[in-house]
Amino acid sequence: MQWTSIIAIYVLFWVMCAFVLLPFGVRTHDEMGIEKIPGQADSAPANFRPRRVVLIASLVAAVVTTIYVLNYENGWVTVDDINFFTPPDLS
Repeated sequence: MQWTSIIAIYVLFWVMCAFVLLPFGVRTHDEMGIEKIPGQADSAPANFRPRRVVLIASLVAAVVTTIYVLNYENGWVTVDDINFFTPPDLS
């Protein structure tokens, strides 16, 4: 696998991880007991920490990319292993 492919796969995993991690640990102003600004949405986060999301997404994406590349190189799980629609050949 080329290194450019690995970088592209890492970026894809990073974006997916970042979007999955965004809602975790975020609280609204009502939940934290902080006064809202007039016109503010009720669901607006009061404690959004983008550095935390970036750090955790980077670590998780690095681990998932490593597992993906190792599986690609070693062939641990293939398409034939996860094909549930055709019956196995018993002959």
